[in-house]
Amino acid sequence: MTTGRKGDWAIGRLVVWSTFFLLGAMPLFAQQIAVKAGVTLSPDSVRIGDPFRITIGVRAPAGATIEFPRVLDSTATVQSLDPVTVRTSADTSAVEQYADYRVAAWDVGKQPIRLDDVLVKLNGATRRVPVAGYTVFVRSLLPKDSAQRVPKPPRALFEPNPFPWWIWVLIAAAIIGLILWWMRRRRRKQPALAIVVDPYERAEAEFQRIEALGLVDAGERGRYVALMIEVLRDYLAARYTEASLALTSTELERAVGHAVHIPQDRLARVLTDADLIKFARRPVSGERARELGREARAIVGIEHRASQPTPSEQAAAA
Repeated sequence: MTTGRKGDWAIGRLVVWSTFFLLGAMPLFAQQIAVKAGVTLSPDSVRIGDPFRITIGVRAPAGATIEFPRVLDSTATVQSLDPVTVRTSADTSAVEQYADYRVAAWDVGKQPIRLDDVLVKLNGATRRVPVAGYTVFVRSLLPKDSAQRVPKPPRALFEPNPFPWWIWVLIAAAIIGLILWWMRRRRRKQPALAIVVDPYERAEAEFQRIEALGLVDAGERGRYVALMIEVLRDYLAARYTEASLALTSTELERAVGHAVHIPQDRLARVLTDADLIKFARRPVSGERARELGREARAIVGIEHRASQPTPSEQAAAA
């Protein structure tokens, strides 16, 4: 019985020590995750305040997760300008990621780069990859020999002003007075007399100008018809307030249908043919284009002559 109890006690001690051994060895196993890491600086020598990049590359077995520090230590002389940007390689045989840090140094000389460890996790185990020990050299912006640069002497607290303040007040008052005088004089100017041009004379001048362009001979017959009809409509708009240029051809015919001096049937035919040429792209020959131009000019002449007072009416008005 005594021997059996001693054997059981020995087995129990063995189990306990085995458990403690396994628990103590777990961190050691966690450290066995195969990891490759590297750090690059671009460039490795900068001026104070100039941005530069730090790239950390880590390669771990497939299925592992990599956690990079988000930013550099904010209390150090080398500080992050933007959050970290992580890139993942397309290699499927392992997990390969690169973390880019955009940073700047705020002191001259050799400055350390303070980054927390990178954490690599796989199957519940964690391995810390230290990235400390890297430095960047920061050049000074001062000249090599700043001792020979003599600073300017300090300025006086109150400098004498060659122009007293009241002179500036007089100048400002004079400028304001000139502006007011100019504005009053401008208001007194007589408005320019408007030059009234007879609608018929203006229409005839436009007809002659369009004929001088030689559009029919140049093959632009549709444009010639459109311009001649436009002059006709401008004349009617000047003679009749209801004949607005914004009206369609049908609306224009209804608007001036009461005008006894306008040949309504001829106006309707000219407007209809012109609309077919302008909007329906109907082909038109050179002779037909000239005929429509002559018709538009004739309608203007008929309306003008019919609307003029007779000799007896002119004598009565005199």
